[in-house]
Amino acid sequence: MNQRNTRAVNPNARRKMLRNWLILIGIIALAVLGYLMIIGARAPKGPKETRLACYASQDVKPFGEYVVFYDGVSIHCLSSTGTVRWSLAIGEGAKFAVGERTMVVWLNTQMKILDYEGRETYSDTLGDTVQFARIGKKYAAAVIGPDTNPTLVVRDLQGTQVDQETDAFATQMVLDVGFYGDQGQYMWTTLVDVFGTAPNMTLKTFEVGKKNTGESMLGESVPCRVLYENNRLRVITTRQMRAYNYQGIESATDAMLVYGWNLLGADVPQKGDAMMLFAPTGQAGSQFNISELRLLSGSRDRRFTLPSACVGAVVTEKGVYAFSSQYIYYTAPNGQRFDPFELRLGKQITRVIGVLEGGKALLACGDDVYVVTLPNG
Repeated sequence: MNQRNTRAVNPNARRKMLRNWLILIGIIALAVLGYLMIIGARAPKGPKETRLACYASQDVKPFGEYVVFYDGVSIHCLSSTGTVRWSLAIGEGAKFAVGERTMVVWLNTQMKILDYEGRETYSDTLGDTVQFARIGKKYAAAVIGPDTNPTLVVRDLQGTQVDQETDAFATQMVLDVGFYGDQGQYMWTTLVDVFGTAPNMTLKTFEVGKKNTGESMLGESVPCRVLYENNRLRVITTRQMRAYNYQGIESATDAMLVYGWNLLGADVPQKGDAMMLFAPTGQAGSQFNISELRLLSGSRDRRFTLPSACVGAVVTEKGVYAFSSQYIYYTAPNGQRFDPFELRLGKQITRVIGVLEGGKALLACGDDVYVVTLPNG
């Protein structure tokens, strides 16, 4: 009978072969994992939503990377995740305005200045009813007294009075006030002459605590926004965007026509040109009706058509974001098309409140308020 020769398998060789296979599988798994991590890092980040414990009717504002709101009695500061950072009781009927890291609160004749942590650096009465107040890097300004012939009081952030204008607005109503310059050492005011035969708008500029630096007639065009960018004071009216130097002298060559367009927002860098985002005036005032956008930056003038009608849009250093009922549409600053990112709020966005530092948008869905992380933000 034939006998088949067999060779026993060496146990050491089998273990070595198994070990080699396991090493090979491990290397392949690590390579696949690394590839997926690289792709994930390069892929656009989708939106993440957080509902805040406040209501859109409660005067909600971005405050740096945080959110502040007034509930009718107290001012509260929330993180973007909804945590209460601080609260301060003010009383009924108060109003407030925010700066980069400080805010000013007023009620009747009283004004308070708060720092980023909610601490009062100044609190006192100003001797007359405060119409409104604004705050900059170094100073806070309050317009007090009657609508016409008011007084403008300027204090530093600790409350020391540094300037007061009592005769500069004898026949005028102050529309708005702001600070500009590298350290916020200059101040602008927009005014309307209420005793003229026709509305006449004026821009006045001051060096705080020193002198008036300039005055420019704006005509009947209503000033909507004033920005300081790239060493220019940009005054955006219902007709033109006009440019002035720090002395209030106009540069006619930098003027641009914006008639028929409404400013939605701007991103102003420390250096270089700002990006200013506009929508058609007839579309900006209607819910889910914005279909076009215009982006101005320096001498560049770009137009966009949105993939679908949107309720609002914002611009940051990362690009332009438009908000529809279900999507965030994003394009880079030099992009040619919008990429859609689906929102899962379960509710329709009704208003874009603003932008927080760190690439987050503050949105209203009816009376509910959400913080949404922006794609690629």
